[in-house]
Amino acid sequence: MEYFEITSINRGLREKKTEGVTEEVPLTIEINRKELATLLASPFDFKQLTLGFLFTSGLIEGISEVKSLVIDEERWKANVELNHEGFSDELFFKRVYTSGCGKGVIFHNPLDLIQRVKLPAGFEIKSEKILEIMKIFLSSSAEHRETRGVHSAALAGQDGILIFMDDIGRHNALDKVVGEAMMRKIDFGEVMVLTTGRISSEIVAKVMRCGIPVVVSRGVDQSGDQNGKGNPDDPCGLCKGSSHEYLHD
Repeated sequence: MEYFEITSINRGLREKKTEGVTEEVPLTIEINRKELATLLASPFDFKQLTLGFLFTSGLIEGISEVKSLVIDEERWKANVELNHEGFSDELFFKRVYTSGCGKGVIFHNPLDLIQRVKLPAGFEIKSEKILEIMKIFLSSSAEHRETRGVHSAALAGQDGILIFMDDIGRHNALDKVVGEAMMRKIDFGEVMVLTTGRISSEIVAKVMRCGIPVVVSRGVDQSGDQNGKGNPDDPCGLCKGSSHEYLHD
């Protein structure tokens, strides 16, 4: 966070105070010395963000394909060396900007992925437990309490939250928890995603790319949820207060 001297006006009263503001920086990802994309992101957890982004975008099948990953925090660059060269040159200048905060970047049609991926069966969690975990999740971000300027994402199991991350963009927050889970070798089939952002088609596609069976949000549903309903194995949840809704055919 950065701190600034501001003038607060409340009910006609002026007051000088210091307030924290969420930072945003451009993280450029290079693969095998070629620029792939620049993500607008919060200036922390770059390694997790890069790994998660490469995986949820379908550019790698797992962390074993990453030979090296070096973060240059002075120039905001992620230099990635993969064990293979299997990318078309067109990939390095053709980018699709989505409707996400900070403009998410994807390299595939998320609707195609939603329709063809079958999620693993077997994960079960009681609705009361989801509400309990979601309540803890929504109060876990110190930066959001101070600035109201970040999204949060988490992976949670039966016993509670396993990984929690903040970022100025909801796509980035999700990619960060995915990247951290890859580093810890967490089984995606045994966890659920929690997010403060709406569940759009590209968010659903990222979750399904991981094979995560449940995604729960405090945000408003949109067409991404309806797209998710096209796959009967994809339960999307909306939590508000003490109530919850599930979208599942």
